[in-house]
Amino acid sequence: MAFSPNNPTAAAGNRRENSSAESQFTIPNIKLQPVPHLTDYIPNLQTHPNTLDNNPFFHPISEFYITPSDVILRHILHDISGGFPASGSHLAYHRAGPRKLIYFEPPHVRAAIVTCGGLCPGMNTVIRELVVGLWELYGVREIFGIRAGFRGFYSGEPVELDPKMVHGWHRIGGTVLETSRGGYDLHKIVNAIQDRGFNQVYIIGGDGTMRGMVEIFNEIKHRKLNISVVGIPKTVDNDVGIIDRSFGFQTAVEMAQQAINAAHTEAESAVNGIGLVKLMGRSTGHIALHATLSSRDVDCCLIPENDFYLEGKGGLFEFLDNRLKNNGHAVVVVAEGAGQDVIPKTDESHVEEKDESGNPVFLDVGGWLKSELKKWWAREHPKELFTVKYIDPTYMIRAVHANATDNLYCTLLAHSAIHGAMAGYTGFVCGPINGNYAYIPVEEVAQAKNPVNTRDHKWAWVRSITNQPDFDTR
Repeated sequence: MAFSPNNPTAAAGNRRENSSAESQFTIPNIKLQPVPHLTDYIPNLQTHPNTLDNNPFFHPISEFYITPSDVILRHILHDISGGFPASGSHLAYHRAGPRKLIYFEPPHVRAAIVTCGGLCPGMNTVIRELVVGLWELYGVREIFGIRAGFRGFYSGEPVELDPKMVHGWHRIGGTVLETSRGGYDLHKIVNAIQDRGFNQVYIIGGDGTMRGMVEIFNEIKHRKLNISVVGIPKTVDNDVGIIDRSFGFQTAVEMAQQAINAAHTEAESAVNGIGLVKLMGRSTGHIALHATLSSRDVDCCLIPENDFYLEGKGGLFEFLDNRLKNNGHAVVVVAEGAGQDVIPKTDESHVEEKDESGNPVFLDVGGWLKSELKKWWAREHPKELFTVKYIDPTYMIRAVHANATDNLYCTLLAHSAIHGAMAGYTGFVCGPINGNYAYIPVEEVAQAKNPVNTRDHKWAWVRSITNQPDFDTR
């Protein structure tokens, strides 16, 4: 049975293989996650033929248009030995891409682009591709950059952007528009958007930014404003849920290799040398995990999702002692959010410090671990040489420009965002799900997490490469 766009839960039909009853199974109903649309609260909006009809690069355009029945399943791996899960349990999202009808006339579009939060490889690429895509694909001529994050909407003048200005931005790290944390004042932001006549707003930021976007979208909806709000998830830690990965992540893993290589060289060149590398990862250890898998020089990987301990049988010290005896050196990679529960607090009455985005300020696990390693060796092997080389490449990693893979990814994200906004969708985030680009309600993205699953094959690969203890079994 074909998918029905008028019925979000549509039976996909039955599939039979061979003639035996044991090989038969039923594909259950699919639950389509609806994407907010301007017509949800502004009825009778006029539609227009897509201007891509006149774009020679998209001819014949009929092959490129996405229909409401084009969906992407969130989960594609299943154990069918016991049959498929219950009906309606398969979530699906609208596929991203150009639609035959649009809800904005390009000459009347005033688009705003803002970057929020910390730096990440690819931010300038996303900005550039939004500008070039709006300009070249749809003929939009009023495109503005908002400086200094959310506060820039109401505290400064927007910067007019065009393809010539942003031409080489993809070769530059950081964000030319500048960014900041904090400064979030909902009513000032929405008032500024309304007063300046912006009718498409592209917000690039992490989970905190996406939570702020939810409020902005809801306020715009409450005011019944004809403004499309689009999110492009940005986090170098890859901790945004639902999507396959966040932009800049592969660049970060690639750059992390340089730090690990340096740590390995330093450790290998010393007597009883340990190279200690702290990588980004506040709540998730994806960078540390993937850097370990791709490096092959790491002896132990410590991530926030997996507790560890230092002393005793199966502890980190015992493991490193054996490595030094057998190999003469070791490399330890630790994510910045690891070990927060084992690092002693200097003041038990201390109230947890927050940064301007409301995130907890973490204790320095790298500095603490370096100190503890030195104390341990001096206590256990006072007459033997020992050295710890500590490397923290955080700002070197996040400030570089995107590599080729991430640059391509940023282009596809930007174009997906533009097509969705022009089609009248709002309050959504674009991103790849199982390799295909989708539109996801921002409320889902703002709430979703992406922790490392320490019970799946990737973490098993890490342990098989490092042979490190399973600290959870203490």
